[in-house]
Amino acid sequence: MFHGTTDTFRKEKFMVFLLMALLVFIFQSSNADPWKKAADISLTFTQSGYSNSWEGGESGTLAWTLSSNLLFEKTFNPDLNWRNEFKLSFGQTHAQETDSAGKRRWQSPEKSSDRLFLESVIKLTKEWGVDPFASLTFDSRFYDNSVPDVPRYINPIILTEAVGLGKSFIKNDNTEFLSRLGFALKHNIENTVVTVDPEVTETNTSTYGGFEWVTDLSHTFPGETVKYVGKARIFQALFNSESDELEGLPGEDYWKSPDVAWENTLSMSVVELIQVSVFFELLYDKEIDLRGRFREVLGIGFAYSLY
Repeated sequence: MFHGTTDTFRKEKFMVFLLMALLVFIFQSSNADPWKKAADISLTFTQSGYSNSWEGGESGTLAWTLSSNLLFEKTFNPDLNWRNEFKLSFGQTHAQETDSAGKRRWQSPEKSSDRLFLESVIKLTKEWGVDPFASLTFDSRFYDNSVPDVPRYINPIILTEAVGLGKSFIKNDNTEFLSRLGFALKHNIENTVVTVDPEVTETNTSTYGGFEWVTDLSHTFPGETVKYVGKARIFQALFNSESDELEGLPGEDYWKSPDVAWENTLSMSVVELIQVSVFFELLYDKEIDLRGRFREVLGIGFAYSLY
């Protein structure tokens, strides 16, 4: 394990932002063929409320989520394709509580959704049946409030670099089905709190090496009002930079189990700008929990396609 300083952690975050800025610059400055662009932004919410005279112990809630999905893809020549995917999401939940006087008051909001995701894939398309690729994935959160007295931003960070072979099974105006398999290095970078007062943090970094399998599927149903988007990611570690430190401890071999992430979104446009969406995500990481973790979000709100 690497123990660094807060300054080291800030430098790592700066490098990530520099990479993202470079990508944006390339998007805007390229004078070759136009980029294929797809971008949407949505605001979904649910709300319920109860008066002070209501009996039964129910409490009102107000939940909102602002999210955006962006895709930039370009074929520079018949042999080179560059695909960039961004997923941004942030939401909060406000809940009522009953005070000692029997009055219902709204509590401070709690975070319910937080995601900052970037995936960049460059592949050679030489009609070999499979396409060699190199990829970089950045996965983090905007705000880490696990220790309320020490706010941390863009934490933790998971960086994954991979090289291997991929294949596009279906790619047309309505359906896209892509899959790739390669050797990958995954770096978990976390700014952890040592003490709250005085405020002291340190950077812990662990590196895993193994194989990663990623599959993307999107389909727009006839009528173009219903769309499904799914992504499955499986990482099987072969080595771990902390394996010696874990030897003899409970769960010393947990890192050898595959990590699974499967997310699904089904959205339907009711009328212009109004959308109903269902999101389901399944996660499994034995180092975090021996059981699988899942969440489901059903929302209705406003959605707008930028491209």
